[in-house]
Amino acid sequence: MEFVKLGKKGQLSIPRSLLRKVGISTETPVLIGATDDGAIIIRPAAVYPVEVYSEERVAEFVAAVAPGSEREKRLRRALCAAK
Repeated sequence: MEFVKLGKKGQLSIPRSLLRKVGISTETPVLIGATDDGAIIIRPAAVYPVEVYSEERVAEFVAAVAPGSEREKRLRRALCAAK
């Protein structure tokens, strides 16, 4: 364990060696929480972009596959399940 001091505004600096040890680098988004016994937990957060498809974009996907193919059937099932 390493000793750190809490700043006047409640901020604290986590030693770089500790961040490297757990795989957190500069500007990595993190999740922070507390346990019932008072421990503070910091974990790297996974951030994934989300794209919402317009009806026109969906039509492009459908047009790009051969009609009646297994790929078209899978695509249509996936698009119907997403609605």
